[in-house]
Amino acid sequence: MTRELIAIAIGGSVGASLRWLTVSWIGKITPNIFPWGTLTVNVLGSFCIGFLCIYLFERIQVSTELRLALMVGLLGSFTTFSTFALDAVRMIEDSRFSLLAFYLVSQVFLSIVSVILGMYFATK
Repeated sequence: MTRELIAIAIGGSVGASLRWLTVSWIGKITPNIFPWGTLTVNVLGSFCIGFLCIYLFERIQVSTELRLALMVGLLGSFTTFSTFALDAVRMIEDSRFSLLAFYLVSQVFLSIVSVILGMYFATK
């Protein structure tokens, strides 16, 4: 149990740092009217979890600790459902309902498509 928890903690530290760097970078290159950074990390993380799900479980043998570090730690902290929810509430508070609709649909649709694409590329 201890080795697994340490692996998750290490992966989580890396994932949280990568999320912050990615969201910060995206925020600098896109207009501040839409949470592009959150959308980016969630879609990219969805692709990666789809890919790793197939690759780590079906194609290669890796330790339980490495799987937990990558899937739970790194990707769990890289993606962010709580920030997605907060962004949505802020759009409601600002009465930006059309932007909210686009955000909700794009987050869910693109994340699911990204998981499918990740799984597809892992099998090739």
